[in-house]
Amino acid sequence: MFKITEKNYKRIIQFFKERSFACNALKLCYRFLPLLLFIGYPALIVYVFFSNPVDLFKIILVPLGVFLLVTVLRKVINEQRPYEKYSTPSLFGKTTKGQSMPSRHTASAFIISLAVLYVNAPLGIAALSVSFLITLSRVLSGVHFIRDVVAAMLLSVTVGIIFFFLI
Repeated sequence: MFKITEKNYKRIIQFFKERSFACNALKLCYRFLPLLLFIGYPALIVYVFFSNPVDLFKIILVPLGVFLLVTVLRKVINEQRPYEKYSTPSLFGKTTKGQSMPSRHTASAFIISLAVLYVNAPLGIAALSVSFLITLSRVLSGVHFIRDVVAAMLLSVTVGIIFFFLI
């Protein structure tokens, strides 16, 4: 699996610190895009409530289940974050200790995107694109290792495919 070494991690952080435009673009992805998806999710719930109430419990319970599973896994696995492991400040001042694996932002973004995809394919594809940007921002900002976001993505995609498209 891909791995960011300490040298590469510090190089990435330095790249963004030296380039304010790139840092601001990354900060926008890091802070705004999760908000966009997580505000859109209640809108999806309302839409499904009025358009196809049979799917309402699925749209609520599957993402909730993934969120709870990831929350428990993070506490059990309790992996260090890059800024902890390499004793370097994170790009945007995050100081949380441990609980890096799997990334809850990534898992939540992908399972919500798959819920959107289940309801509306074009919007779902757009949401998945946003999820990839969120995932990338988590790694580039130094709060997660690649393994953290890949594990979260795989978990959400697997659960999403099973519960939204197979069952």
